[in-house]
Amino acid sequence: MNASQKELIKATVPILRTNGNDLITYFYQRMLSNNPELKNIFNMANQASGKQQNALSGAVLAYAENIENPTVLINTLKSIGNKHVSLNIQPEQYDIVGNHLIGSIKEVLGDLATVELIEAWTCAYNELAQIMISIEAEMYQKTINKKGGWNGWRNFIISKIVKESDEINSFYLKPEDNKEIADFYPGQYISVSTYIPELGHKQPRQYSLSSYSNNEYYRISVKKEISQNTSPDGIVSNALHNKKEGDSIEASAPAGVFFADPDAKNPLVLVSGGVGLTPMMSMVETNKNSLQKNKTVWIHSCRNENVHAFKDTIEELNNENEWLTSFVFYETLPESETNAIEGRIDLQQIKEEILIEDAKYYICGPAIFIKVQYQSLVALGVNRENILYEEFGPQLLSLN
Repeated sequence: MNASQKELIKATVPILRTNGNDLITYFYQRMLSNNPELKNIFNMANQASGKQQNALSGAVLAYAENIENPTVLINTLKSIGNKHVSLNIQPEQYDIVGNHLIGSIKEVLGDLATVELIEAWTCAYNELAQIMISIEAEMYQKTINKKGGWNGWRNFIISKIVKESDEINSFYLKPEDNKEIADFYPGQYISVSTYIPELGHKQPRQYSLSSYSNNEYYRISVKKEISQNTSPDGIVSNALHNKKEGDSIEASAPAGVFFADPDAKNPLVLVSGGVGLTPMMSMVETNKNSLQKNKTVWIHSCRNENVHAFKDTIEELNNENEWLTSFVFYETLPESETNAIEGRIDLQQIKEEILIEDAKYYICGPAIFIKVQYQSLVALGVNRENILYEEFGPQLLSLN
């Protein structure tokens, strides 16, 4: 891009701030109407809720604001790249997106969309697309080079289903071809894809791996999302909960930038809310099997004892191992005796336990939960560089 084109991009920042979401909403409608096959890739629930539109409009705005030096967004781009690789996004699909994005800019801006502005945004998009394609090509190559690695979708059999709580079931997935599977870092996820009859097409979802890495199976632990207020039932989570042992499902290789390095010696402080405990479960199981057994403090919050997945497993680990200390917060305490603390997580209340030298802090849960816990850690003096978080669904937070 030349200097004048960059100035034109920066000049559109005010428009993106005020009308970016309308533009992106129109873009998705245009693209999915003309290319309905992409509904197999896009999370249509996030489309319906507007979360995907919000995430993309925020990303486009960030790119425009940093057009002089887009490399400052590299960590975000790598996170998006991981998601794309898990969905088997290919370079030619960037052409489809680009055509509809530029077409949407022309149609929404009308007379404001000068030839020079369209040329600038076309150039800007093509440069970004090449950055993403390059990032993803490296990821694809790294995955295929792994022992047991593969690209795209692979058939797995649900070998076992375990009820972990009133809401969460664990699904043990073994490869249909009985060949090796790729290892993963604790905290990473896989994408699964299944046909949804009521939609007439497949739907993919990302689920954190909830066990330690092994060469026999992947375990995902899925909350059955039930409609609340304006939020509908989770289409894919309900479909999974209706599956039986022996059923097949497609899955991609492990991906994700939210993970604990099993070779690092840093103490771990894990903060989870609800089903956000799943990647933490992988971290704890991995730590249990490691030689150094890093000191770990796990703080978990959920509504009550009935929805607390892996409750007995964590209690047993906590009682048997000096390296693990766990705290549980329930909004409603059970009538029976419990060690749980009533209410929601208050990190100030247990600051002596969690302020540990050289510790890495991992947060996972709903967006508002992540934001509150992140701000609490910062207020307690924790360096932002030592705080990592995983936001399920579209990336709406940019705390770092």
